[in-house]
Amino acid sequence: MAIALGAIADDFTGATDLANTLVGEGVRVVQVIGVPRPDTDIGDADAVVVALKSRTNPADEAVAQSLAALEWLQARGAGQIIFKYCSTFDSTPKGNIGPVADALSDALGADIAVICPAFPANGRTVYGGTLFVHDLPLAESPMKDHPLTPMRDSNLVRLMEAQSRNTAGVVYSQTVRSGADAIRTRISELAAAGNRYAVVDAVNDADLRVIGAALADHKLVTGGSGIGMGLPANLRETEKLGAAKAPTLPGAQGRELIVAGSCSTATRAQIAIAKDRWPWRKIDVDRIAEGKDEIAAAVTWALDQPKDQPVLIFGSADPDEVAATQAKYGTERAGAMVEDTLSGIAGSLAAKGFSRIVVAGGETSGAVVSALDVDALRIGPEIAPGVPWTEALDARKLALALKSGNFGAESFFEGNSQAPCPIGLRGFVPSEPCDDLRW
Repeated sequence: MAIALGAIADDFTGATDLANTLVGEGVRVVQVIGVPRPDTDIGDADAVVVALKSRTNPADEAVAQSLAALEWLQARGAGQIIFKYCSTFDSTPKGNIGPVADALSDALGADIAVICPAFPANGRTVYGGTLFVHDLPLAESPMKDHPLTPMRDSNLVRLMEAQSRNTAGVVYSQTVRSGADAIRTRISELAAAGNRYAVVDAVNDADLRVIGAALADHKLVTGGSGIGMGLPANLRETEKLGAAKAPTLPGAQGRELIVAGSCSTATRAQIAIAKDRWPWRKIDVDRIAEGKDEIAAAVTWALDQPKDQPVLIFGSADPDEVAATQAKYGTERAGAMVEDTLSGIAGSLAAKGFSRIVVAGGETSGAVVSALDVDALRIGPEIAPGVPWTEALDARKLALALKSGNFGAESFFEGNSQAPCPIGLRGFVPSEPCDDLRW
């Protein structure tokens, strides 16, 4: 069965974020983990999102993985490709957004591709070619202190040109508000002037929908998850996509686990609230470095906690503690120790009956999904902007919510049992469709 739309995401939470957006538009979506095998089962999916762990890899590795994913998607009939990166454009002057976008553009023969990381529901907007996080330019937001990809510029043209072989221009908000035809005209002008990329302003969902309408003929679309909002309507107009379908919740009913590796301000605030409610344990990086079995210790501790309460295990820390740990052990080793330990804990606990797992942080989510040996996920309903429940496409009843570190309100981990269809860690209702699903 041919798919209508293909996507390549540079991390795991970003992939579920985009998949969630497409599900919200009535698209049946499967997320596959890593470059898929030729025989990977995607069921009756309308769209497939390939989740890579390539955001901070060496650029040549990220390019190779992305091109392999593209080949797989094209073999399954995908006529339009989305390259999904973070709504805060997480990257360095060396990449990997620029090198991957260049490679995909070349492979697809795309004359020009849009750049639009806007996600207004989570406070990410683009105005005048500048990326904002809520009311702050990107470089003045907490992203300026990201441990792996500190963002020290807010101008998307400069950010892209620093890491791409090509140039970019801007489609300003006034043009966007003039409609799809005006956007197409401006993009054509930028292409004629020799630009390979068009940074497009978007400050609300209406902007994203009209941008999507202008991109029906684009072979490559790049941006955050919001850019996928307006694309399914184009596919329905050409009958490449059928009527909208409602998502259903996963069927898992086991114990509940929260694993957090993100050191973002949002995740640390969510942890602070959860610590006042449920059993929690912070992993000890020094013990890990000394060769102590922190995985076994955490697993034993978790199994001893009350079975009717979620268990929180985290490695998240404030910027000063992160800096001190990185100075002591090196940035790469410190990150690897935390990721390996958290993923090892999650894998062990999943084998012992913890079947509803929430993971905070893109790198941590990638490590956990790999440890769980998950090949593909069916995307279910949204539980917060950019975060859906997902279900492993295998014999296990395993539900996962993979959350970008910056996403979610402070009460995200707590859930909301008063919601019309409660599906947080408090009040999860398996295997039921629902029209109003929020944590």
